[in-house]
Amino acid sequence: MMQRAAVVPRKGEITKKSGAEFMLDALKKQEVEVIFGYPGGAVLPIYDKLYDAGIFHVLTRHEQGAIHAAEGYARITGKPGVVIATSGPGATNIVTGLADAMIDSIPLVVFTGQVPTSVIGTDAFQEADILGITTPITKHNYQVRKPEDLPRIIKEAFYIASSGRPGPVVIDIPKDVAILEGMADEDPEIHLPGYQPTLQPNYLQIRKLVEAVSAAKKPLILAGAGVLHAKASEQLKEYAEQQQLPVVHTLLGLGGFPADHELFVGMGGMHGVYSANMALYKCDLLISVGARFDDRLTMNLKTFAPNATVAHIDIDPAEIGKNVPTKIPVVGDAKEALLQLIEQNGKKPNHTEWLHTINEWKKNYPLYYDQTNEQTLKPQKVIELLHEMTNGEAIVVTDVGQHQMWAAQYYTFNKPHAWVTSGGLGTMGFCVPAAIGAQLAEPEKTVIAVVGDGGFQMTSQELGVIAEMQLPIKIVIVNNHALGMVRQWQEIFHNGRYSHSLLPMQPSFTKLAEAYGIQAYQAANENEAAETLRKAFAIKEPVLIDMRVENYENVYPMVAPGKGLHEMEGVKQ
Repeated sequence: MMQRAAVVPRKGEITKKSGAEFMLDALKKQEVEVIFGYPGGAVLPIYDKLYDAGIFHVLTRHEQGAIHAAEGYARITGKPGVVIATSGPGATNIVTGLADAMIDSIPLVVFTGQVPTSVIGTDAFQEADILGITTPITKHNYQVRKPEDLPRIIKEAFYIASSGRPGPVVIDIPKDVAILEGMADEDPEIHLPGYQPTLQPNYLQIRKLVEAVSAAKKPLILAGAGVLHAKASEQLKEYAEQQQLPVVHTLLGLGGFPADHELFVGMGGMHGVYSANMALYKCDLLISVGARFDDRLTMNLKTFAPNATVAHIDIDPAEIGKNVPTKIPVVGDAKEALLQLIEQNGKKPNHTEWLHTINEWKKNYPLYYDQTNEQTLKPQKVIELLHEMTNGEAIVVTDVGQHQMWAAQYYTFNKPHAWVTSGGLGTMGFCVPAAIGAQLAEPEKTVIAVVGDGGFQMTSQELGVIAEMQLPIKIVIVNNHALGMVRQWQEIFHNGRYSHSLLPMQPSFTKLAEAYGIQAYQAANENEAAETLRKAFAIKEPVLIDMRVENYENVYPMVAPGKGLHEMEGVKQ
């Protein structure tokens, strides 16, 4: 029997459909490739239509897993990750992911189910005021009251999530709205007079910056994740080379400028390298490109770049001057600003001595760790082995804590969109589901999930998704039998009183992986680590490796709270 061809409505044509049908057809118009979700009563009408809608859906094992997977997908592709969760607990389970995406500027469009409109406000079964809950942690949110509003709302949501400074948008759909039919234009015009992101920077501000660069003796670029969101890595490289400007990266900006480039100084901040932090402290002109001066980068604001004229390029005007007084504000898209700076081609500043000083810092104060005992396994060595065996070309996804900092320090990122981590919120449990999203975004690339033993146990159930889909993710547990960063702070600042930070009792992570049908190994010294990694990378299948590293290793360099970037501890003497 011949199938009837689908009727594609013409622009401006009014069609009659249920709310669920309008929703799924609108997602197709947005070219959504994958939805991460978990069904429940309030979204059953949506899932019923999803059954034969032709959109790929990933059933995670927890709603938190769904939203972190969507984040991983969005961080790699730059496109909004899409999530469906049911009402009540389903919706509240995604709150952490929304807050994470909001602070790290990750585009998401999240659909939550809601109780029928007739019982909203009555404390009905599985009712939660998700609009009230998520207002501070979303870029915008909606509650749909008529099915015919869905095509417009969804089109607006994708535009809002992905334009300007990206962020998460929630669309709350009552159950009856998903069922009821309405008449609507499926390709409506959208008009948002109150939302007009500034993309083109002001010409006069660009001129001020050009002149400041020409006059500077110790200029420095601070590059953040805004470079990656704007897809401006090539322009950053071209501008830095044109003006011979050294570049420091934030944690989330890694990969936006090649780490093997002679102008790359390193990562700055609490666990940044000596050369980067001293460059931030000593510079006379600081050009921030898409960085928001987070407290873990600046540390003590009173001593942050004390002698520098600060220029700040950012698409979000609210960030400029928020933390650091800014003399040259440039509101606009990072790529557009860099293109204009390149075009202006100002007089190159004479700062040969400055570059020589930075190179001496890099040479004399490199990252280091004690490698004397090959019978044990240092966590830093694990990261170095990962870099060596992947030629630095893998996508690295991390959780939060010591292993995150070691990965940032010892895995050299030369290309954009290869580093996925939770920055501003510092969300434990992020890694494993985010790695799922990253692998789906780049099926042919090697994805490594570097995770601590604490964070792994928060979302380890997502191994079920990895096994079911046979995603070839390599899960590397940096296992120090502790909440490592908590333990480090207790050692340094609380007289070694390890209050509830040690994890002596753990499951067998290898047996847990094997229970899901995933190959697993354990390593406790350098030789075992190298051998197990060779086995893991030789096959295109999921593998888990339990790396039993030294339990009391600390992350250095480190700037203690209240100290300035020039007051680092643990620097090689």
